[in-house]
Amino acid sequence: MKRIIPFSRYFIPAAIFSVVLAGLGLVGYFTMGFNLGIDFQAGLLQEVQFAPTAFRLTYNGPGNASISLSRNTLDIVISGAGIEELTHRFAFTSYPSQADLARGLRGVEGLGVTEPASGNARSSWLIQSAQSSPLLNATVPFVIHYLPPDASPVRIDDVRASLLPLGTVSVQVLGTPAERRFMIRVEDKELGGNRGAPAEKVIDALENTFGRGEVAVTRSDYVGSRFSKQLSDQAGLLMSMTLLLILAYCSIRFRLRFAVGAVLAIIHDALIMVTFIVWTRMEFNTTTIAAILTILGYSINDTVVVFDRMKETRRIYPDDAFVDILNRAISETLSRTVITTLTTMLAVVSLYVFTTGSMKDFALALLVGMVSGVYSTIFIASCFVYFWDTQAIKREKRKLISAKA
Repeated sequence: MKRIIPFSRYFIPAAIFSVVLAGLGLVGYFTMGFNLGIDFQAGLLQEVQFAPTAFRLTYNGPGNASISLSRNTLDIVISGAGIEELTHRFAFTSYPSQADLARGLRGVEGLGVTEPASGNARSSWLIQSAQSSPLLNATVPFVIHYLPPDASPVRIDDVRASLLPLGTVSVQVLGTPAERRFMIRVEDKELGGNRGAPAEKVIDALENTFGRGEVAVTRSDYVGSRFSKQLSDQAGLLMSMTLLLILAYCSIRFRLRFAVGAVLAIIHDALIMVTFIVWTRMEFNTTTIAAILTILGYSINDTVVVFDRMKETRRIYPDDAFVDILNRAISETLSRTVITTLTTMLAVVSLYVFTTGSMKDFALALLVGMVSGVYSTIFIASCFVYFWDTQAIKREKRKLISAKA
């Protein structure tokens, strides 16, 4: 027979602890607010990589020429009205150095190649910028960058210092220091309603510090104020609908007190997540919303298992006090809860260790939420049900006393 742990003794201290944590989260939210990502905050988002220029390509031949760069090949596609489409493929195994590749590219009719001094740089180091269209023309050169594996890291403080003239700009490191990748976010109020010019001003400011042709734009997005507001409203609606559906499900599956306890538990988990996100300054974006919704689903699943065991234990021990049934049910499901949580956390820890950027934040939020979900099932949902049952018994006793009087 399993040892019955008196969890009910710790309900009041746990409730006080939870109120303090939730209060810290609310204080942080109203004083600092979320570190909103580009999804929820209108503005410009650019991902840049500090890498020297390898080639500048122009084209003034027949038809249109477009470029496609993959990990192992560079393709030049010639097409147009009255011209048979032709693809010039340059495999890096056949053109191992950038000098070899430049000579091969010059063999394409109408293609102009400006080759900066790059020494023995390898073709496999090439990086394509997302700053311009892959369609080549005769006036504006198309820039291809490269990043040698032994390049020295770029300090984030230097990046921030170069962007100070632009106003409020946030900078975040992406990947490993050797990749020299950064995410730059400019708020809409700094853009003044003009999305094009500030994007080029960011690159100009960086190139003024780090050198012309040293910055490759790997991603550039702009989110308008209408879209960001719509996304915020939809996120709030989604959370509200989740709570209502869980309340309805638990009311049908169990009783109202169990349903309210389950909803309070997931509200508690959401507030704990708010506390963690606010005080760690984790970026709040659509990935964070996905993490919170995942945690709510995980938490309610654990809560339903415990409530189910309470229901079953009540049938087996109908004469026992509810507090004994509650402690027995939680104790009997504790090993299942711990094992399930730990095995799930193993996968999430791997995700946290081996990923970067938003996926790393997603994994970290899941780890915090899983711990909170187990805690809320035992000390929030069960505590509320116990409190409701205790108050119901007291009301029945008062009724009996009044009837006898």
